[in-house]
Amino acid sequence: MNISTMTGLEIMQAFAAGHFPAPSITKTIPMQMSSIELNRVVFIATANETHLNPMGGVHGGFAATVLDSVTGCATHTALGAGEGYGTIELSVKMCRPIPKHKALIAEGRVINKSRSLVISEGDIKDEEGNLYAHATATCMIIQPKV
Repeated sequence: MNISTMTGLEIMQAFAAGHFPAPSITKTIPMQMSSIELNRVVFIATANETHLNPMGGVHGGFAATVLDSVTGCATHTALGAGEGYGTIELSVKMCRPIPKHKALIAEGRVINKSRSLVISEGDIKDEEGNLYAHATATCMIIQPKV
């Protein structure tokens, strides 16, 4: 597989199929791809004792990292071959405390794409549909060097 000739969607599908090693962030923040399609990704993420703040609750950085991941990966699915991206803005709203040891559903969706920017949104919910956190993100499209 030549990653430089693959679209963003093809790259994300290759990760999901295990053709590329999982990004190292998935060791720090346990999350795995559940669904990948054009402009949309779904991950399953589970917080544990390594994600706690000094008060014993799950640190807000857990939700922020998961939401940055799903909004970024949704953005990645919309890119052409050779294009990259970088998050330039991430706004996260915490709605309720993230529980430990509970698999949560994190979804990212592209809501607008222009020549230079992609705007996406994401949320973290449980199986009952309860919202734990929501985010919007703006990513800059990085064109390949010619």
